[in-house]
Amino acid sequence: MSMTGSDRYDRSERLMWAGRAIAYAGSYARLCAHAVPQLLDAAEVGPGSWLLDVGTGPGTVAAAACARGAKVTAVDAEPTMVDLAARAAPTADVRVAALPELPFSDGEFDAVTANFVLNHVGRPGLALTELRRVLRPGGCVGLTIWAVPPDAGQALLGRAIQAAGAVRPPHLPTGLAPEDDFPRDENGLSGLMNAAGLRDAVCETLRWNHRAGAEEWWSGPAAGIAFGGQMVQSQTPRVRAEIKRHFDHLSAEFADEDGVLTLPHAALLARARR
Repeated sequence: MSMTGSDRYDRSERLMWAGRAIAYAGSYARLCAHAVPQLLDAAEVGPGSWLLDVGTGPGTVAAAACARGAKVTAVDAEPTMVDLAARAAPTADVRVAALPELPFSDGEFDAVTANFVLNHVGRPGLALTELRRVLRPGGCVGLTIWAVPPDAGQALLGRAIQAAGAVRPPHLPTGLAPEDDFPRDENGLSGLMNAAGLRDAVCETLRWNHRAGAEEWWSGPAAGIAFGGQMVQSQTPRVRAEIKRHFDHLSAEFADEDGVLTLPHAALLARARR
């Protein structure tokens, strides 16, 4: 059977994250943790809730839900992430699994969360349909994705890559198939949730300033984390050095007197019911 564009996208994502849990935990994980309290509120997670956290990464959402008294199951496609999550949330049931096919029964959970996960699947609509399937009737799904266009702090690395004249390597997808893509704004995300059979979908934009040292912020792409990191690692040594030079120069726009960067970010937070 030939591989579809969506399958290639998903395969590329698996390779992109393989073995990079520690590097992610030391770089972008703190950024993505910002939305966790609002995400759990949106999914109505509290004492006694049966929660599924999909794409748990190092277990930030799972650990926070356990602290609220929820009964947590957490999954991730990357085994090294599952290892970290199991340590972060020792009372949770943590296992390897991936969208769009989850190993759970229909209506098994009161709530489902997916923190910056829908950005990383080839068929977001199909993924949402699967999240709906495992929710009980009346249950809540809460999710976050990055907004497009990106805010200034989120765009910093991309500006450096472009300024250095980096070329996209052939193993990185150009994007989702047109029939699978959707506008990364409030209307686009709520519309996708409605199309997946969820109801009462609402979406808001979260904006915050993430503070990080320049070398901490560079450590993610230097380790090949996510699309930007793969772009960096795939270049010749000369182009990689040029990206770093531009990154250092552009970082000065966001640095205070101690060299700490204040990086504006914007994300979409959405919730809906089955």
